Amino acid sequence: MEYKPYCWRSLQHPVSRRHIINTRHRKALKLVIDFISPYRRAVAGALVALIFTAGITLGLGQGLRILVDQGLATESPENLARAIGLFFILVLGLAFGSFARFYLVSWIGERVVADIRKKVFNHLIDLHPGFFEQNRALEIQSRFTADTTVLQSVIGSTVSIALRNALMLVGGLLLLFITNAKLASIILLGFPLVIAPILFFGRRVRALSRLSQDRVADVGSYVGENLTQIKTVQAFNHQPHDRRYFSEVSERAFDIARQRIRQRAWLTTLAISLVMGAVGIVIWIGGLDVINGRISPGELAAFVFYSLLVGVAAGAISEVIGELQRAAGSAARLFELLQTEPAFERKDTTLELPEHIQGAIKIDRLSFSYPGRSEQPALTDLTLEVKAGETLALVGPSGAGKSTLFDLLLHFYQPTEGSILIDGMDTAELSLDALRRCFSLVPQNPALFHGTVADNIRYARPDASQQDVEQAAKIAHAHDFIQALPKGYETRLGDAGLGLSGGQKQRLAIARALLADAPILLLDEATSALDAESENLIQQAMPALTAERTTLVIAHRLATVRDADRIAVLDEGRLLAVGSHDDLMRHNALYQRLAKLQFRDNAA
Repeated sequence: MEYKPYCWRSLQHPVSRRHIINTRHRKALKLVIDFISPYRRAVAGALVALIFTAGITLGLGQGLRILVDQGLATESPENLARAIGLFFILVLGLAFGSFARFYLVSWIGERVVADIRKKVFNHLIDLHPGFFEQNRALEIQSRFTADTTVLQSVIGSTVSIALRNALMLVGGLLLLFITNAKLASIILLGFPLVIAPILFFGRRVRALSRLSQDRVADVGSYVGENLTQIKTVQAFNHQPHDRRYFSEVSERAFDIARQRIRQRAWLTTLAISLVMGAVGIVIWIGGLDVINGRISPGELAAFVFYSLLVGVAAGAISEVIGELQRAAGSAARLFELLQTEPAFERKDTTLELPEHIQGAIKIDRLSFSYPGRSEQPALTDLTLEVKAGETLALVGPSGAGKSTLFDLLLHFYQPTEGSILIDGMDTAELSLDALRRCFSLVPQNPALFHGTVADNIRYARPDASQQDVEQAAKIAHAHDFIQALPKGYETRLGDAGLGLSGGQKQRLAIARALLADAPILLLDEATSALDAESENLIQQAMPALTAERTTLVIAHRLATVRDADRIAVLDEGRLLAVGSHDDLMRHNALYQRLAKLQFRDNAA
């Protein structure tokens, strides 16, 4: 299934757009709850601490009432001391309760986000490569890092603040009525004026938060892309253009953020102004009641305290609503990643590979078209047999289907028609793990990872000993240059093997393939891009690499073609001919033309 971050056509209609966004947010909320639910005990402890601290804070108002009426008004040092003692007991309880609340809530936030990161990563790493060809990896990376960080902040802090202030708001309103129902009614009359702007601006903040996160992701993607390809950027003096474009991207992100901030600022300003305005009116009316003797000074002090508590709680809730909306956007973006389904489903199977694989390959009437390009088949009705231990070279012009065949052998894509058999077993019936253990891949552009040289060679077999690693490197003619590195096999490589030559990277890839010791080798030969010395060393390593293995080679060099047992000629996804170099030179016009173009000197 093709992954699309947004369904633009359905979002054009406002009602449809709102329905889809609300549906996503509900699903995202359920996702977050599912991740929190395993930690019910910690959540229960945090809620107890939260209620305890909120209760003590609300109790401070009654303490203030006692302090004024029984301590200050009576002018008794003993009563004052008792009131101050009660105050300190409440403060100590508040401090310990706040410690428990902060620790448990922060722990839950870190734990849940760690679980979400693992879940998202485990899902992404199993998705078919086509997903990453259709979606920018750096944008996905931004979701994986930035959005989970937002969730961590919200779960580990903002939700606690929101709940605490919600308790304060409700508890404060109840105590306002208990303290003085007349004054509390005045406060309550102004409450709808506070809720209305929160709902109005909250909806705007939610939409802008999602848009803001997308623009931030664009910024991160552009930076990562340019820094990864920094040599190309500088070689073509592209920096002025990149500076201008990055400035435009950054300004777009800033403009969206500014709109979001403005909405949140209006939301907070209106909420605080309305609530505190109501408190001011209450103080004026309550002050008149104290002057006329209808209420005591302590009662007014407690009422003002609760009024301020309600006002501050309402203001805090209006602020955190923006963060909660932002978190809803982050959760929705992560939910989209987790909901991305594989392009094809594999049947559950109990079929097991035998311990020893011969490596015979049978390709039967294989056809395939890339998603969205059904009118241009990449392979059409391809039938081919490769004997166990045989070396078969694949030649043909660009777009002939050579790399596509490798992708289908590894089941990166599902064939439209036909089947691939290994030792007579249909690979569609095998688990991906079992299937891919049959293959070693040496790509044209070797993939090296940030880590030590030994880690990169050991990538195929993480449990391999150092002796096995060095033996593979020696056979691949990589041992000498590795020993010359500052820390030998423990030398850490830059990203993508930065600092190594093309020939050195290729020899490390060959050592990795040797260590994997798989029965079938897929070799996308890269020697055409190497200097003569590196090519010679790699050619010397080839016999050891291909010995007793079934080998399929995408060939670019005549030496590779002539060393192969047979050569298969492909064009526009069709198999034209199979034979030896001499046979094809006599009978196949395309091969003759390729030989003249690619192998001009040797063919002559």
